[in-house]
Parts: sequence; structure tokens; C-alpha cells
Amino acid sequence: MLKKINLQDAVGTKLTHDITEVRPGEFKGPAFRKGHTVCNEDLCHLQKLGKNHLYEIDLAEDEIHEDQAAAILAGALAGDGIVWQDEPREGKIKLLAERDGLFAVNTSALAAFNMVEEVMCATLHSHTLVRKGELVAATRAIPLIMKRASIERAAAIAQQNGATLAVKALRPAIVGLIITGNEVYHGLIKDGFAPILSEKVTALGCTVHAPAFAPDNPAIIRDAIKNHLENGCNLLMLSGGMSVAPDDVTRQGIRMAGATEMSYGSSVLPGAMFLMAYIGDVPLLGVPACGLYHRITVLDLVLPRILTGEKIGKAELAFLGHGGLCKDCEACVYPHCPFGKGG
Repeated sequence: MLKKINLQDAVGTKLTHDITEVRPGEFKGPAFRKGHTVCNEDLCHLQKLGKNHLYEIDLAEDEIHEDQAAAILAGALAGDGIVWQDEPREGKIKLLAERDGLFAVNTSALAAFNMVEEVMCATLHSHTLVRKGELVAATRAIPLIMKRASIERAAAIAQQNGATLAVKALRPAIVGLIITGNEVYHGLIKDGFAPILSEKVTALGCTVHAPAFAPDNPAIIRDAIKNHLENGCNLLMLSGGMSVAPDDVTRQGIRMAGATEMSYGSSVLPGAMFLMAYIGDVPLLGVPACGLYHRITVLDLVLPRILTGEKIGKAELAFLGHGGLCKDCEACVYPHCPFGKGG
């Protein structure tokens, strides 16, 4: 319950919530914090903020203040790798990454949470690479006072199928690179793939085993794969030979090496001819020629997820179609663009 107090009679009153001030283009934030004791000098400022009345709160047993509600919501939403402090500002609590990693959102749970009246949570896109301390989400109860039952319902939804929000650590891999193609193997052209792929995986904390080169011969490609496995590589990446031309035999060599669960083709451009397979528990990625030309491809969307231990198959590649069309901008600003954000 709220008790209205005329502003002229409010001296000595403790504020029950933050009072926000907005100066367009300059400032938006609390002009007065919850718990502040109003003095005579504050009255003019409060009037300028449109406050002719202040309020005292007398909570019923089934009611809850916005700050308490926000803390309950934050605790329910935050899973592994998420931290927050019980220091709401204007009723809102920020959730931060506890470590470097890949931000993960259970989007169905988040939508169900946000369907509850008078609560909200906004997040970054799922599968966003984040740094320790980075803001990944924020939550609040929308009114100043609400029914405790609604908060408890929203919290239960957030926790129902595991945490709604998490930051997954990347597991550094030993990467075996195999560059295929007669033109590179026989020295007709200089290889450009090995340095590109090496830079991508080392940026994610991985190490690269000495790259192997193989001609368009499936048996030699098979042997190169097996050699990398014998040398302890736990992630394999092959470039070249991924198109539909008859002499592109890389896929055949991958099959001969014992690969299973092969998914050829992704719903992403650039990267339609991407291949995903497994040899036992070892992921094997076939990178099409677009990786030589485009700075960002399907590989950049899939690789961090694989390094968290996620298994990628046909379904995961299919869902990448929403948002999977690169606009091929003259100045690439990825990841600050829509590419890959819908999957």
C-alpha cells in the first residue's frame, strides 16, 4: 500500500525508491537514491522533476518492493558463469560475466519469464563471446510494488529447466589443420588457409599442431587425419575440396578416416558448403573456400560453440539460417552486426 504525502510536508521522509532524472543527451540516472532523507534543499529539485507528492510504503504480507523483487529475479536467472550484486539502481539489477566465455541463453525460458506480468529481463544475443565483467543481461520488476506470487512464478520459470543465463568457458583445443588440394600440395599456389585458420583458433585460446598438406587423394587425406589424431589433436579442421566438383575428394577422405554423423551443408552464407563430422568424440570441421575470401563465415559462428563442448549437427546448422546471411559490408564490423544473431 502507498500513502501519498504532499511535497511540502515531505521533509524528513525517507525515499522508498530511486527518483530518476533525465537530461536529454546529458544524463539519465537516479537524482535521489532510495533511503535518502528529504531536506528543505531538495524540494526545489524534486519539483523540477515533476514530483508534487512523495509516498510512504506499507507492504502487505503478499506484496514485495521492486528492489527485493529484482534480487529474487536475478538470482533465479543467473546460472554458471554469471554474477550479480544486490545493489539495484532504479529497481534494476545488472548481470555480468564471471569469466571469459560464450554467453548462452535459454531463449524459450527467457520468453516464458518475460510473459509473466510486471517482470522483465533483457539480454545480449545467445552465443555472444563475452569478457569477464561484461554486462550480459539486466532484470527488474516493473512496478514499485507488486504481488509476491508473480515474482515467485517468474523465478520458478527461470529455474525450471536449468539456468536461463550462463557463460560457458571455452576449452582450449589442440587443433590439427589439414590443407588439401593439388594446387597447394604441388606448390602451384601459395597456401593462404593455414595462417587464417591458425589465427582464428589461437585467438580462442587453442594451439595448432604442425599443419599437414595433402593432395586431392582421399587415402592421403585419411592418413593425415589419423596422424593428427595419433598426435593428440582433439579438434580437426580441413580446408579445400568441399565443393561438388568430382575431383573435390576431401569428404571421401574424411569418411575413410572413420568419421560419423557427417552434416554437409549449412544454412549460412558465406559457408553453405561447410562440413561438420565427428571421429569418436573429436569434432572435424570442413572449411569451404569462402574462408579464404571472407573475414567472417559460418566457421566463426560454430567454432566457439564447439569449444564449449556443444555438439553441432544438422539441426544446429539449420537454425543458423535465421540471421545467417552476411551483408558483405565494405567495412566489416562483426560481431557488432546482425550476422549469426538469429541462430
